[in-house]
Amino acid sequence: MYQLQLKPLDKTPKYKQIVQSVIMDIERGVLKNGDHLPSISELSVEHYLARDTVEKAYRELRERGFITSVQGKGYYVETSDNSKLKILLVFNKLSSYKKIIYYAFLETLGDRATVDLQIHHYNVNLFQEIIEKNLGKYNYYVVMPHFTLDTDKAISRAILNTIPSQELVLLDKDIPELTHDCLRVFQDFDKDIFTALEKAEDLLEKYSRLVLVLPSDANHPEELPWGFRSFCLMRNKEFSVVENAMNEVVQAGTAYVVIRETDLVELVKKIRQTSYLLGREVGIISFNETPLKELLNMTVITTDFEAMGRTAATLLLEKQRVKVKNPFYTIRRGSL
Repeated sequence: MYQLQLKPLDKTPKYKQIVQSVIMDIERGVLKNGDHLPSISELSVEHYLARDTVEKAYRELRERGFITSVQGKGYYVETSDNSKLKILLVFNKLSSYKKIIYYAFLETLGDRATVDLQIHHYNVNLFQEIIEKNLGKYNYYVVMPHFTLDTDKAISRAILNTIPSQELVLLDKDIPELTHDCLRVFQDFDKDIFTALEKAEDLLEKYSRLVLVLPSDANHPEELPWGFRSFCLMRNKEFSVVENAMNEVVQAGTAYVVIRETDLVELVKKIRQTSYLLGREVGIISFNETPLKELLNMTVITTDFEAMGRTAATLLLEKQRVKVKNPFYTIRRGSL
């Protein structure tokens, strides 16, 4: 007879412990297709659990396709449809860069998983609704925890804490305050921009002033201006942070760090209306690589979006719960 293993001191709800224990034993081969499971009464008596707790666990296992019930005979393992992992991706938005992560993630998983995608649009209330509706229905929840800058961080952490640590994957952004021991593949935004500017320091020597063009309405990570300011202060550079390029008067000796492509286009147009030479009297560093920026000979600082998707999928398949900082690099071109 199958012996269910529960951890008495584990704070995870008992029904969840039953679900996780059965799934783990199926994945390890302890339980095989057709194996008979203990009845609800047997589990209730053996582990001092309420019948409702066991019923809830078996109901979730049945809904997720791990077990089946036969009237008058009980519950049996049914593995024919659960060989594939079920994964829920919850992104903040679906930009061209996020699509690169998405497709790299899917390609690495191959036929070993089915993946559903939902978007929370930086809205913590929508995120909570997505998680509450889907909790217990997937093996893994891969979350981009980017929310509006005015979001109470305690609220977003509380929602993430409802997902068991072995099922949660943080993608693109780390939350150091989160107590979960979960898989994390992330950008370190303040250190990344600081290091990227450091690597271009020889090209930045000819510029006395740096300007970060950071839209206030786009919910970009608040760590970005921290790293930018730290670099400027340590290198004694005059600096400013502006919301867009529309009102910017282009000056010689200035290098711009640009987040949004509309601001990049605006700056290039303004520079072309002056006698300044791009890459000599005025410089531009753009965030995130695209084929168009390569064509325009634009210096870029960027994370490796494809690597992020591949790494998250690989570590998830290996059941590793580690923290991995995603590669971030500088592409030196003529605009600086």
